[in-house]
Amino acid sequence: MLPKDVQAILEEMKAEKIRGASYLAKKGAEAYIKLSDLLDGFELSSAIEELSREILNVNPTMASLYNLTHFIKPSQDPEFVKAKAQEFIKLSEEARKEIGNIGSELIDDGDIIITHSFSSTVLEIFKAAKVKGKMFRIILTESSPDYEGLALAKELKKIGISFEIITDAQIGFFAKKSTLAFVGADNITQDGCVINKAGTYLLALACFDNGIPLYVAAESFKIHPKLKAEEIEIVERKFKRNHFLIRNFLFDVTPWRYVRGIITELGILVPPKEL
Repeated sequence: MLPKDVQAILEEMKAEKIRGASYLAKKGAEAYIKLSDLLDGFELSSAIEELSREILNVNPTMASLYNLTHFIKPSQDPEFVKAKAQEFIKLSEEARKEIGNIGSELIDDGDIIITHSFSSTVLEIFKAAKVKGKMFRIILTESSPDYEGLALAKELKKIGISFEIITDAQIGFFAKKSTLAFVGADNITQDGCVINKAGTYLLALACFDNGIPLYVAAESFKIHPKLKAEEIEIVERKFKRNHFLIRNFLFDVTPWRYVRGIITELGILVPPKEL
C-alpha cells in the first residue's frame, strides 16, 4: 500500500481532465519525490514498482507516463530516486522552452494559427513568439466535452494574444481560413503516428486538404520507444447527456503523412518521403 500523500497525487492525476501528458508526467515525477521523502531501503524499492504500475494506469495512452516509469528504476536509495525524478522534471521544462523557441520561428507576422485542445508545449510556442514581437492570431476549438480550449483561452488572454473560439464542428470551415496549425501530442508511436485529443485527426485532414501546414509540438519523452499505433490502448471515458450514453474516446490517431513536422527539443522531425 502506497503512503497516503502519494495516493493523493495519484488521485489528482486521475481526476485531471484539462492538462495533458506533460503535466501528468511532472505530477508523476513529484509522486516519486514524495515517495523518496517517506520511504527507504526495500520498502522504497517495492513501493516504486507499485507506484510505476499505478502511474501507467492513470492513462495508458500517454507515452510520457511510460517513459517516466522507465526513467526512474526501483532503488533502495531515496536520494538517487529523488535526483532522477528532479532530473526528469528539469529536462522536461528545458525541452518545453527549447520547443517554444524552435516553434516560434515558424510563425510569421500576420499568421492565423488554428489549434485544438490544450497543450502546454504549444502554449510555450505562442509565448515565445509573443516575446519575439510577432503579431499573430489564434483560432482555437472549445474542445468538448472537457473544453480544454477554454482553458487555453484563459492563458492566451493573460499574455495578451488575440484569439477566437470555435465549436469543434467548425474545424473544417476555419482550417481553410488559417495559415498555420499547431497541436500537441500525448503519444508519438514507433510508426510515426500522432495520438492526441480526439478531433486532432479531423483538423489534420482539413489542414492537409487545404494546404495548411500542421506541426506537432512534443517533448522527446512523448515518443513511445516500442509500440505502434494499433498497439496503443486508447482510453475511453463514456458519459451521459439527456439520458443518452455518449461514446467518448479521449484520443484519436493521426498518420504522419498529414503532419508537416514534429517539433521536439532536438529539432523538427519530418515524415519520410514515401509517407
